[in-house]
Amino acid sequence: MTNLFSSFDPSSSSNLSLNWLSMLLGMMFIPMIYWFSPSRLTMMWVKILNYIHQEFKILLNLNKMKGTTLMFVSLFSFILFSNFLSLYPYIFPSTSHMTLTLALSLPLWISFMIYGWVNNTIHMFAHLVPQGTPAVLMPFMVCIETISNVIRPGTLAIRLSANMIAGHLLLTLLGSTGQSVGYLFLVMILIIQFLLMILESAVAIIQSYVFSILSTLYSSEVN
Repeated sequence: MTNLFSSFDPSSSSNLSLNWLSMLLGMMFIPMIYWFSPSRLTMMWVKILNYIHQEFKILLNLNKMKGTTLMFVSLFSFILFSNFLSLYPYIFPSTSHMTLTLALSLPLWISFMIYGWVNNTIHMFAHLVPQGTPAVLMPFMVCIETISNVIRPGTLAIRLSANMIAGHLLLTLLGSTGQSVGYLFLVMILIIQFLLMILESAVAIIQSYVFSILSTLYSSEVN
């Protein structure tokens, strides 16, 4: 690597940018027996998905939009697999790029806005002015609510990519100093690296849940 950020460069290994194929490696890690015979791993994953489904079901009005939870559960699963794959050595961290995170958040937000303004126009206008706002502050509240609504896909994308790239950079910085320190400091670095890997595993789960739950909240506001 020529610099610290070269591992996050989509064309660092080849000029064809084949690193994006790392998003499909999750399917290769799942053995074929997983789909045929139930196991403890299968039951654990089913329980997790059922829990996520119940969380989304509370937020969404499924009488009008049946099957919507399937889309958000799939989004959660995809981001979770991508986050965990980026923790493996020499695997391209796809979720650390705004190219992927913005491609996930922007189409969702645009579809929510089109659906809301076409079908629930009065409801969308009512969201621009919170209840109980004085008449003097109404023009300012419309501007503030409009700006906060427009930046939603950007905040979703930046939150996911920034949290993932921060831990990766910290692990890279600590790992690059291991060649020039003594034995005692090397042991300390290994312990810190191990603790950071546990933290990054928790961040991978939390950020995938936050991304999907915020997308669900945004979609529930347009109903």
